[in-house]
Amino acid sequence: MKQISLFLFMTGLVIGHAFTQGLYDRSMVQNIEIFFGFSNWDSQLDALASTTEDYLLADSVRINGVVYDSVGVKYKGNSSYNANNNKNPLHIELNYIHGGYNYQGYTDLKLQNGYQDPSMIREVLSYAVLEQYMDCPKANFANVYINGSLRGVYSNAESINGKFNGDHYFSSDGAFIKCNPVGGAGPGGNGNPDLKYLGVDTTLYTSRYELKSDFGWTDLVEMINVLNNDFGNIENYLDMDRAIWMLAFNNVLVNLDSYSGAFRQNYYLYNDLNERFVPTVWDLNMSFAGFPGGTGSGQLTTPWTLDPFSNSASANHPLIVKILANPMYKRMYMAHVRTMVQEIFASGNYISTANQLQNSIDTYVLADPFKFFTYAQFQGGLTANVNTGGPGPGMTTYGIQNLMDQRVAFFNSNPDYQLVGPNIVSYAVSNVTPSVGEAVFVTATCTNETIVYMGYRMDHPLRFNRVQMFDDGAHGDGAAGDNVYGVDVTLTSSEMEFYFYAENSFAGMFSPQRAEHEFYSLLASAPFPSVGDVLINEILASNSSYGFDNYGEHNDWIELYNTTSNVFDLGGLYLSDDPANITKWEIPAGTILPAGEVLVIWADNDTLQSGLHANFKLNSAGEELILTDGIQLYDYLNYFTQITDVAYARCPDGQTFIYGTPTFNALNNCYVSVEDLESDQLVFVFPNPAEDFLNIKLSNGEEVTISVIDLQGRLICSEQMKGDLIELSTNDWKTGYYRLIIKFIDGSTRNLPVVKN
Repeated sequence: MKQISLFLFMTGLVIGHAFTQGLYDRSMVQNIEIFFGFSNWDSQLDALASTTEDYLLADSVRINGVVYDSVGVKYKGNSSYNANNNKNPLHIELNYIHGGYNYQGYTDLKLQNGYQDPSMIREVLSYAVLEQYMDCPKANFANVYINGSLRGVYSNAESINGKFNGDHYFSSDGAFIKCNPVGGAGPGGNGNPDLKYLGVDTTLYTSRYELKSDFGWTDLVEMINVLNNDFGNIENYLDMDRAIWMLAFNNVLVNLDSYSGAFRQNYYLYNDLNERFVPTVWDLNMSFAGFPGGTGSGQLTTPWTLDPFSNSASANHPLIVKILANPMYKRMYMAHVRTMVQEIFASGNYISTANQLQNSIDTYVLADPFKFFTYAQFQGGLTANVNTGGPGPGMTTYGIQNLMDQRVAFFNSNPDYQLVGPNIVSYAVSNVTPSVGEAVFVTATCTNETIVYMGYRMDHPLRFNRVQMFDDGAHGDGAAGDNVYGVDVTLTSSEMEFYFYAENSFAGMFSPQRAEHEFYSLLASAPFPSVGDVLINEILASNSSYGFDNYGEHNDWIELYNTTSNVFDLGGLYLSDDPANITKWEIPAGTILPAGEVLVIWADNDTLQSGLHANFKLNSAGEELILTDGIQLYDYLNYFTQITDVAYARCPDGQTFIYGTPTFNALNNCYVSVEDLESDQLVFVFPNPAEDFLNIKLSNGEEVTISVIDLQGRLICSEQMKGDLIELSTNDWKTGYYRLIIKFIDGSTRNLPVVKN
């Protein structure tokens, strides 16, 4: 998402490369070489595609010169795949065998073959448009070889997976649904992912949707039920802004191999950290009227005249029906349609991007031995229509510019498109240099409006709160009735992101017009902490269970604690595990630590991931950890060998370090430590950590064998003992961790961690 600084308004559009680099840089054609140890790879891939849909193991794959051995490769696609093709869509999974394999952080490559697209750029251009309005995959092109033989140029679109969800939606552990029917869509299929409510039985949905997470059917059915039967609460279950942008995009670009078409497919739903499903558009190779299946509601003979309210009465498109039946959502939808048409297509801004894309692959298409169209048809792909031999209206693939010129003309004559909405002239904030915790008035000056709202949030991953603004003279808005609307907001973080929406009885208008994808931003300041104000409060140097980051990884973590009643901006403090380099990792500016609270920093050396990820890992064998401002020492910890899932934490908070149960992203629980965690009905061990002795309380007093083993696996002692309470001397033990193994007469054992201070 893009932000717009205070008082800076967008003027015009450039479809740029802000979100693309490396593997998906649109200025570069990737070089991908696949090597199989056998010559009949095509027939083997076809056999798998028609049966298990499993991967075929390639000896290696080389991406821009970087080699990966033992990689999974398979054919993908529905109508774009055919066993008779010499050039089929490909899915390459780098980590199929080796779990750590990735190229620039990406593990999966999805390559489309240009089926039914003479221009060869439909998919990449469509994503270049869509990324201006909602989160979507990055895409460019790749030249592909198999066993040294050129297969041709493919479009290369980012896979929608856990990494994508972590990057865009800030978590990856939520319910994740691919909205494509099992076995493919269309006549004779298993039903389509149309979001119709079929009842509470989750098995009724399993052929229509594909579950990509370990759970989620109940969440999906609950959202679908609300959509169909309790629409007034839909914003608590579905991100409506992205849903509306998706439908507007599908309509403007005549992208009918989508929810807006006959098969209602090719999108994903992810239940994000706001516990709302977020839609993500997928598979745009048949955008710009390349799909022959129509809308599902009557024949579409001239795709440029696709009505903006298509399927508004459809029995198979409840999302469209519900949105267009709601007056506010309908006005929002048309506002998005107008924005997209005016910024991208009426302006002609997309043509330069389209030309750049075609120029970037021109020589590759010329050399492509298995392209589906001639080189001349590729060169004319923006303006010339091509008869593709398909059924009905789909027999013609329209030149993209030819189609969109007629589409713009259609919209300009459409009465619903011509409705005049409000104008949000300007906005202001009562204090442009506020402090965290301060209340400010935000005002918007409008014309031709009847009601005005502001959407705001205090943390980027959170949903926007939409609140009504008032022109009553009581909300910092000046005089009542002067078309200046105001609302007061208390700033609880270092940055407030916000936008405005106004409407009258005819139409609506956003400011910025690409909201919620783009927004204005107001920065708030907080003081820098002094020595003693912030401490290292807890570490988990070997984590398998306690807390996971945006990407579902149980990485090690460090927790900082605000010891005061003041809020601080930690930007400019440093964490390091190297005394020779105390400024190893700088905490980013605007990192707010509220009074008396804690802040988690991941120690995983994974700085490419979003969030607070330090450029070093914690050593479970022990090391030093340093918190400084680059000059002064704020805190220092020299810790020893750590046990998996046992925290080293200050108890009480800010005081002495002890071993205990991790309290991820929370104040420390000093009443639950190792001895409580490792107690059961038969055994209780205390004190733990121990000084001179360790007490072992047995519930039945039977004879047991007690063995003590250090972390190197060496036996410290082993002897038979009996009694309700056994005292074990620890005087000869060195400081550190040990395993206490208690073996009972029946052969059962208890294996407990103990610590010697």
